[in-house]
Amino acid sequence: MSETPAAAGSATVVGQTVDTHAAASRWRDVGAGLCVAGLLLPEAVAYAGLARLPVVHALTAMMVGLAVYAAFGGSRFAIVAPTSSSATLSAAAVVSLSGTAVAADPAAYVQALLALALVAGGLLMLLAVARQGQLSAFVARPVLRGFAFALAITIVIKQLPDALGLALPKGAGSDPLHLLVFAASNAQAWHLPTVAVAVIAAAAVAGLKRWPKVPAAMVVIVLAIVAAHGLDLKSLGVEEVGAVQRPAFRFGWPDLPFTEWLRIGELAFGLVVLVFAESWGSMRSMALSHGDTLDANRELMVLGAANVAAAVLQGMPVGAGFSATSANAVAGATSRWASVVALVAIALALALALPALHLLPRPVLAVAVISALWHALNPRPLVDLWRMRRDRTLVAGAVIAVLALGVLHGMLVAIALSVLDAMRRFSRPIVHELGELGSTRNFVVLDSHQGASAVPSLLILRPEGPLFFASAERVVADVMVRAGGRADLHTVILSLEESSDLDSTALESLIELDQRLLASGKVLMLARVKDPVRELLGRCHPHSLGSNNRLFWSVADAVQAQSVARVDLGGSASRPVSPVLQFHT
Repeated sequence: MSETPAAAGSATVVGQTVDTHAAASRWRDVGAGLCVAGLLLPEAVAYAGLARLPVVHALTAMMVGLAVYAAFGGSRFAIVAPTSSSATLSAAAVVSLSGTAVAADPAAYVQALLALALVAGGLLMLLAVARQGQLSAFVARPVLRGFAFALAITIVIKQLPDALGLALPKGAGSDPLHLLVFAASNAQAWHLPTVAVAVIAAAAVAGLKRWPKVPAAMVVIVLAIVAAHGLDLKSLGVEEVGAVQRPAFRFGWPDLPFTEWLRIGELAFGLVVLVFAESWGSMRSMALSHGDTLDANRELMVLGAANVAAAVLQGMPVGAGFSATSANAVAGATSRWASVVALVAIALALALALPALHLLPRPVLAVAVISALWHALNPRPLVDLWRMRRDRTLVAGAVIAVLALGVLHGMLVAIALSVLDAMRRFSRPIVHELGELGSTRNFVVLDSHQGASAVPSLLILRPEGPLFFASAERVVADVMVRAGGRADLHTVILSLEESSDLDSTALESLIELDQRLLASGKVLMLARVKDPVRELLGRCHPHSLGSNNRLFWSVADAVQAQSVARVDLGGSASRPVSPVLQFHT
């Protein structure tokens, strides 16, 4: 059958619309890629300074991260490159190797940091193979927000010597609070030309921020290089970044003694948590706002591969930072082609303009760092949490830990706060008593529903949390206290709807509860029992608590079953039924 002219014309219009949309998407990716390139280049130079590394290691990591994630990643918007948090934490971790050759030898320091990226990447990939992408949920958002806020404060304060031209005395403390006090109390030592350059650069960046698609930091850096060459700022005492080596992508395994590898393995834990928590938070927030779906285990694997590849090619750790990822989305990216465009633009810039980078004034670089972290200094997310009257201890603890203990130990304390808070919540479950709601088959919390009433001679309880080693014994103790206070009680129904499975401690606690209730003339029945729990009880205790007449799919079924059993045995509403006769004949 031949196609009608109308149908052919309609198909042509549809095809032209699709082609036009595809072309517009490609151009948006090109624009976003160029914007991201303008953001990443100054960030790479700045973050190399945070990591105490030559700039070449940051440039290498940036290009490797962009390439690996563009090829294998799942997010349309994620930009994988060096981040301020991973750079700062890596430096703090390697510096903590005090008393070793690493602490005194710059070459050994570089090798140790590359080893840290390699081990962290390997651990990320192992977690992906083990399907543990959900582990990021164990670092609470309030903790991450508090850590990011304190980290931003720390990094900004550490830019003050470069921005003010302030020479620190030998042995001066590097913690942010002492550094801030020193800078404020030595205003007479500020270098005025350096301060002037920093102020002008900050004003230019702030002015260009009005146009989000303009890479403000990159524009200011280019203008600063031109000004440094034309005005000879170095002769005025304004320090420059210095010569920058071009990335060689030379394959090499970090050269460290075996004992140092063991220490690096211990220190990599904090970096693994930080990289995945920060990256997954950035990716997921963009995915939720644009209706995309992501696989956490796939992102774990790709992030791990990017860090391994960066390390063996002489690059520092990488992650999906919020500033670059959000800038990519704001600039209009529609696919991972924006990363490819950014990679090509950066490669061209390094090939054509790298020698001029040595003229970049250090105060301008400090301003670029502060500009990149400006979003993290916004206290509004912390204020909102404070107003909710929720998780105040977590937020305050994370901020104080980073400022008082430093980035590495502060991160470990922040992780510990998240885990301890989860353990506290799970290990102190609330046990509610349920009652029947009118003539329905619904059983609800007695204290919360006026129409609910307790069933005579029954005690129906529901723990508001899963039973596991930290909570099971508390629940059992609570049940025994409540059961002991009821003289008319003959049956306890325990709803396990929050428990998808049981560990050995929870299983033993339930058996002990059953035996203690039987000894006092009472029967234990379990309701809302899920299949794994049912199978476990049936396998381990088939003739007692695991028998079919003790396990029920709903609370209503359990109530009805005990009522029928009492009637069949000639019982009445006021006559207790022997648990031995009822369940073991």
